[in-house]
Amino acid sequence: MSANFRSTGSQSTEHHKVTSPLLRQWAIVRKDKWLLSCLTWIPLLLAASIWLIFAQGIARDLPVAVVDLEHSQISQQFTRLVDASPTLQVTQKYSSASEAAKAMIERDIYGYVVIPKHFDRDIYLGLNPQVSVFYNSQFILIGKLVNSALLQAQGTFNAQLEVVKQLSLGDTTVQSALGQAVTVQSQITPLFNKNSSYAQFLVSAVIPALWQIMVVVGTILVLTANVRARGLQAWLSNAPMKSLTSTLIPYAVLFLMFGIAFSFWFYALLDWPFNGSFVALTIAQILTVISCIIMGCLFFFLTLDPARAMSFAGAFTAPSFAFMGITFPVTDMNTAAQIWRSLLPVSHYIEVQTAQSSYGVSAAQSLISLSSMLWYAVPAFVVMLLIKKHLAQSPRYISSKQAEQRGVKQ
Repeated sequence: MSANFRSTGSQSTEHHKVTSPLLRQWAIVRKDKWLLSCLTWIPLLLAASIWLIFAQGIARDLPVAVVDLEHSQISQQFTRLVDASPTLQVTQKYSSASEAAKAMIERDIYGYVVIPKHFDRDIYLGLNPQVSVFYNSQFILIGKLVNSALLQAQGTFNAQLEVVKQLSLGDTTVQSALGQAVTVQSQITPLFNKNSSYAQFLVSAVIPALWQIMVVVGTILVLTANVRARGLQAWLSNAPMKSLTSTLIPYAVLFLMFGIAFSFWFYALLDWPFNGSFVALTIAQILTVISCIIMGCLFFFLTLDPARAMSFAGAFTAPSFAFMGITFPVTDMNTAAQIWRSLLPVSHYIEVQTAQSSYGVSAAQSLISLSSMLWYAVPAFVVMLLIKKHLAQSPRYISSKQAEQRGVKQ
């Protein structure tokens, strides 16, 4: 009977050791509503919000205005060409440029076109009248779209005028007149994003940037909750790095699941092009999660102050999207920006994601590019030193050491 009892007790103890860390973390998370929210519905809500903003994919019918000082059939034809552009919509017509400028300052429109007086006369005399275009360049992407669409409308208008001119000379066909009007025809074929979708362009970068913030901030909140619930000395005094690792492993799996989920969303549900290896992408996500957790631990154990740790994390991760190199080329960044970019785990990840989804780079080549993430072992070592420092300064830790020393002397 006693042998059987000892065996059962041993199994029960072993089972308790296996399940208790996970159950303990679940109890901590369940009591901390803010931590539970940050690990569940808040990231999903943010991702859904970003998707809803850019779901249309292509910017259409941007409001612009026309200041027509000629009021002729030809000027109205030019206005119709501007309005016919799928990117633009002529929502207002003003009698003066000052009114249009005021409307643009108030953000009622993104730009306006000024058709000068004597527009028809100058065209007939071949004097090349100047049509002025003004747009708000503070909105970089919108300004680029408005400028491009207006240039296309102007090119179409000039081609129409030249065709009419050639036909008026006689002894020519419409096709021949068109060939003389537009001597060189260009065909522009976008690569890797054939529909020029802003959803594919921006969402695929914004979501990983938010994911990085979630992992770093989530790690700080997890550490804060464990110190509050268990105490630093009771939690980490026995095998600090092993205890810390066992605590964070379930959260690392959760963070990785979020990364796999948005990859599945992008390339399976939305059917965005993917020409590489999902294995390489998943390995990149694993390394990114580990690196972000290390940085979160570093910020927390620097001071053991959650507020300061959050400040460090915010300052560190805030430029993630800007420094990725998606909307602004890395080669044009100054040295400080490039150094900061190299410190961000998501910057290394986004290179693999872009290479695998768009370029079809081999998995081996992408994994080799991740070798620079090995440098995150340095802050991991600093975390170990900081934990030992805080434990050494803990009153309970000092008193226990003194008791041990007294026992040795006796």
